[in-house]
Amino acid sequence: MQQQKSNPNLIVLIGYMGCGKSTVGSALATAVGYRFIDLDHFLELKHQATVPDLFKTKGVKAFRDLEHQALVEVLQTNTPTVLSLGGGTPCYHDNISLLQQATNKVFYLESSAAVLAARLFPNKSSRPLIAHIQTEQELQQFIAKHLFERQPYYRQANHQVDVATRDVDQLVNQIRSLL
Repeated sequence: MQQQKSNPNLIVLIGYMGCGKSTVGSALATAVGYRFIDLDHFLELKHQATVPDLFKTKGVKAFRDLEHQALVEVLQTNTPTVLSLGGGTPCYHDNISLLQQATNKVFYLESSAAVLAARLFPNKSSRPLIAHIQTEQELQQFIAKHLFERQPYYRQANHQVDVATRDVDQLVNQIRSLL
């Protein structure tokens, strides 16, 4: 017997930064007629500061606390929602367990470190965790280490979707076929 979920009208996208959670999430929400929430943008509106500024002024631990509080707030709504999380969100404060209790529609948008590095390197200055990295090869190594650390959390998603070889429409169609 399947456990009753607290928020069955919720679709959650998780994965490392640069995997396309926001882009795919927005397109998916439009396709299924749900609202779209990017948790980073939700945090920025709530605290009137950008994510990089929150990281800088509050520190990583305080940022993760604010992020957890925002996630709990969003999970309490019953409005049909596609929710895109920050790359680290599932890895802190037992957030992955909260997601599993809320819905069985958690999707891990998966990609290799090489693909993610190629996507992220041109705009790395807008990403607090990687702004300091000098070369794409260093970025790939950094991402590979993070992916290794985060895989135990990401792999707890209900579905894994390889994003490397598909465009947004293909990803949206694949996710919709799994709903």
